[in-house]
Amino acid sequence: QVQLVESGGGLVQPGGSLRLSCAASGRTFSSYTMGWFRQALGKEREFVAAISWSAGSTSYADNVKGRFTISRDNAKKSVYLQMNSLKPEDTAVYYCAATRTTLVLTTTRQYDYWGQGTQVTVSS
Repeated sequence: QVQLVESGGGLVQPGGSLRLSCAASGRTFSSYTMGWFRQALGKEREFVAAISWSAGSTSYADNVKGRFTISRDNAKKSVYLQMNSLKPEDTAVYYCAATRTTLVLTTTRQYDYWGQGTQVTVSS
């Protein structure tokens, strides 16, 4: 069982940066692929980024590639999403997710554990 708690959301101007954090509980955090997803108002939840258990592999959605960076610290049982050059279309609730696999997965149905989400609003 894994419990996930996101933090770091907020209001930021276009072009600004935010760093989201996700703290996990459980003894086997290092065995999990971790992902970030987001859901804008009235839209389906979509993949943002994922990272393998060893941090050796990552994957990004095309619309955040080059702007967002996912990382993890297994000793701290945490995963991070550094978001730069933010745009209004990045506004959404951002969710951290976990699944016990060595693969880097990119769809919501492949993840077993979810956090409660943190709101990111990009607006001037």
